[in-house]
Amino acid sequence: MKKVVHVEGMGCQNCVKHVKEALEGLDGVSGADVSLETNTAVITLTEDVADTAIIAAVDEAGYDVSKIEAA
Repeated sequence: MKKVVHVEGMGCQNCVKHVKEALEGLDGVSGADVSLETNTAVITLTEDVADTAIIAAVDEAGYDVSKIEAA
């Protein structure tokens, strides 16, 4: 299962690293492919992860989620 997370506020590869680490730190997330060009993160899930948990992790890293979609 995958979700596409639209992230606002990323401006450099260091931002990408912070978002990737935040998402991959969540239980149930096996990987995150974060793109600065599209301002998205495609996360691969091993179990269902609540959107609120995803938003909280990205928010704690200092960025905003504008939308989450099933991929």
